[in-house]
This record gives sequence, C-alpha cells and structure tokens, in this order.
Amino acid sequence: MFNIFKPAAHKPQLTSDKIDPEYKRLRLQVFIGIFIGYAAYYFVRKNSSFAVKDLQDSLGYSKAELGFAMSAISIAYGLSKFLMGNVSDRSNARYFLATGLILSALTMIFMGFSPFATSSIGIIFALLFINGWVQGMGWPACGRVVVHWYSIKERGTAMSIWNLAHNVGGFLVGPLAILGVELFMDWQARLYFPGLAAILVALVSVLLVRDTPQSCGLPPIEEYNNDYPKTYDKSQEKEFSAKDIFFKYVFNNKMLWFIAIANAFVYLVRNGIINWAPTYLQEAKHFTASEATWSASIYELAAIPGTILCGLMSDRLFKGRRAPVTIIYMTITFLAVLLYWLTPGETAWLVNGSLWAIGFLIYGPVMLIGVQALDLVPKKAAGTAAGLTGLFGYFIGDLLANAALGAVVDHSGWNASFEIVLLSCGLAILFTAFTWNREKVLLKR
Repeated sequence: MFNIFKPAAHKPQLTSDKIDPEYKRLRLQVFIGIFIGYAAYYFVRKNSSFAVKDLQDSLGYSKAELGFAMSAISIAYGLSKFLMGNVSDRSNARYFLATGLILSALTMIFMGFSPFATSSIGIIFALLFINGWVQGMGWPACGRVVVHWYSIKERGTAMSIWNLAHNVGGFLVGPLAILGVELFMDWQARLYFPGLAAILVALVSVLLVRDTPQSCGLPPIEEYNNDYPKTYDKSQEKEFSAKDIFFKYVFNNKMLWFIAIANAFVYLVRNGIINWAPTYLQEAKHFTASEATWSASIYELAAIPGTILCGLMSDRLFKGRRAPVTIIYMTITFLAVLLYWLTPGETAWLVNGSLWAIGFLIYGPVMLIGVQALDLVPKKAAGTAAGLTGLFGYFIGDLLANAALGAVVDHSGWNASFEIVLLSCGLAILFTAFTWNREKVLLKR
C-alpha cells in the first residue's frame, strides 16, 4: 500500500479546553467534505447514460450493445464496494476518497476525448468496468469517516443526511452534461465535462476531510460523546489486518449475512420499481411519455424527506436500533407497491401518490442497512461490512431488477413482476427481523 494511503498517525491529544470547539468544527468540516466528495462520484457514474443516444446516432451502436456495456458498472461496483471496502478499512479516508473520484473522472474524460475509447463495445465495457471498480472506493471511505466522527446513537441521523449526496449528485449530473455540450459544442462533453468538475471537487474534499479524530489530536468519538457500544474496547482503535477484518469480524458475523440478504431484496424493490416506472406507466396506466418521465423524476425527490425521517427515527425513537425502522418502512412500502399496482390508470393522482410514496420509503432502508452494517462491526472493519451488503445489493438485487424482471414482463406480464416485488418486500422484512433481538442486546449498556 502506498504511504499516502496509510491511516493517518495519531497526534498528541489537545488540552481539554480545546477539544470541544475543535471537535465541533472538524466534525462539520469533514462531513461537508464527504458529502460533496460522494455527490461528485455521481457526476462520473451516471453521466454515461446521457450519452447513450449520441453513441447510437453517431457510432451506430444498438440499445442491446450499450445496455451490455453499461452493465459493467453495476458488476464492477458491486464487487469493488466489498473488496475495496477492505482496503479502505486500512487506508486514510482523506486520500482514498479523493483518489477513487479522480480515477473515475479520468476514465470518463478519456472516454470523451479519445476516439479509441468508443471504437468498440468491448472497449466501452472495459472502461466502464474500470470506472465501476474505482467508484467502489467512495462509499467505504465515507463510511470510515462517519464511524470515526459520529457515535452509534447519532450515526443514523448523520448517515441519513449524508445519504442525500446520492440525490444531489444524481440531480446535478444532468445540468453538468447539458452545460458541457453548450460550452464545448460536442456531445462528448457529456462524458468529459462532468469528469473535469469531479476532479475539482476531489481537490476540495482533500482540503476538508480528515481521517480520524485521533489524527487531529482528539479523543475517540465514543469517549467524546460517552457513547460506547457494548462490544467496544480500546484495542479497536488500532488498525486491523485484512485477515482479521474478513474472518474475525465479517465472514463469521451471522447478523451481517442476514442484512446483506435483506439488502438484495430491498434493491430489487427499489430498482425494480424505478427502472421500469416510465415503461410501466405508459403501457399499463396509459400515461404519456412526458407524464411518465415527470412521475419517475419526483420519485427520486421524494426520497429526501423519507431518508432523513428514517435516520431520525432510528436514532431518536429507537435509540440507535435500525431493524425496527427498516421493518416499518418496508411494511408500508409493501402497501404502497400494492396500491401502485392495483390502482386504475384513470386515477392518475393515486398512481402518482403511491409511486412517490415508494420513493419516500424505499431509500430509508437502503441507507439504514448500510448504517446497521457499520454498527455491527468495530470501526476498523466498517468499510468491509458495508461492502458486503453492497455486494448483495448491486450484484444480486440490481441485476435481478433489470434482467430478471424484464424477462418476467416479456413472458408473463406486469402482474407477475409485481408479485416478485411484493415477495421481495416480505423477504426483506423477514431477514431484517432475524437481527431484531441481537441488535437489541448489542445496544444494551
């Protein structure tokens, strides 16, 4: 591992009168750093989808070819979030986060500037696979920062607000792509201009992010907040080996496997609804293309208040427990999916209301399962734990939501696809419920 990625060394602790103001200042600073840093990851994860029509029209690729190429991002990201999560656990988050973003940006800049990069589907697939792999450096680095700077009973709120970086970045990439084309007058700017913006944000994030409180002369967050998990001891402030992380804290943790499986079903519900919403609304509910597009767009915006409420409930109402809120949200999601499916298209307001309710609800469990993974292991294994849930979410849930549901609709119709989505809601609830009692024990003081 390069020296720059080594975890930041601990500094002598500041005097007691300086600790509180410095902690408050740096917590806000590092939070802003990981928020804007992760939002910028979406500049160079989602921008390739804006160039699909141009690649078709200018270079003659088919939808099937481009769909195959773009699947590389999901495949690589799911694997990388787990494997690079382990590297992240043994790295300085300040530089790990920025490096992944810069490498991702350079990949997309190369795709935009070099004719060779888009000369074949195989090359596009390879570049998008590389992009998806370095994208996996973002979430684990942010997770490492959060678990070191926020204690367990405030982590749900912190993560719910940080999680909005997904929505902010996903929203801003469109305007950036449009601005790039207007400035440079060529469609390739959809690829390289968001990459240039991402590099700028990466440099800002380096200025803001700090690895751990101890590297700034501050005590561990558990000591500062007097908020110690039952399993905490001071030995967990030392860096772990890769072997210990994998085999002592992750692979042998039955609770992690339960929520990883639950995450696969949560992702199937999330992407199974939103990825097919424009098509479903037009074919089954008789919306126009414009109406379906707006309905699907508001689905994403509805996630913002729902995610924040989810985090607040887990911290304030359930004192740091995640399973009860995930189960509540997924139960109501089940009812919203049922309403979305069975409501006649003539009642457009109810169709839209149920779709937006799903958007309000489903991103909460997506966020909270990630937080629960962080809670279930020591801080130094957080990235690997969250990576395991991400592996199941992207490599199983996301791929099934696209490929499997599409095949089900082709062969058996929309009703069969909704039966699968509803079953997935139930299975997500079931596997989360397996953690109910154990989580309660872990949080006892």
